[in-house]
Amino acid sequence: MPFFDPAKFTEDTIVRLKEQLSGKSIIAASGGVDSTVAAALVSKAVGDELLAIYVDTGYMRLGESKFVSSMLSELGVNHKVVDASKQFYDGLQGVTDPEKKRKIIGELFIRVFEEEARKYGGKFLVQGTIAPDWIESGGGMRDTIKSHHNVGGLPEDMDCLLYTSD
Repeated sequence: MPFFDPAKFTEDTIVRLKEQLSGKSIIAASGGVDSTVAAALVSKAVGDELLAIYVDTGYMRLGESKFVSSMLSELGVNHKVVDASKQFYDGLQGVTDPEKKRKIIGELFIRVFEEEARKYGGKFLVQGTIAPDWIESGGGMRDTIKSHHNVGGLPEDMDCLLYTSD
């Protein structure tokens, strides 16, 4: 018997997601492994009740936005590419402190997601992230090593409920 059964994990996760997500949801989809796997799983669970949002910050690699959009299409994930480059350029102009940048980036991302959630009617923001980012960002009994824009940089006053896949 294998230590980890990916098919069973996928099946169990889809069942759990169907139970927990009622109504429309959005997910932050960067094109990385964490968010792409989360988007694919949630999409299998709730179909078009999920909208994956890829935010083009203006700091992407050449062709990256088109690649991520194509990948999400191939996976059958309902998605939207949002050009938020002006907001990110303006928000980060003149900022040199890395920790301050992380907080600004987190704030800008969540505001873009809130706007898109309002347009879509999304109730939940689903997020796929790796455990080290969550651990390093501190909180509770964890020391903050550094915040991560998708964990430690989230503002307190979010308009949508956060559903994390960890």
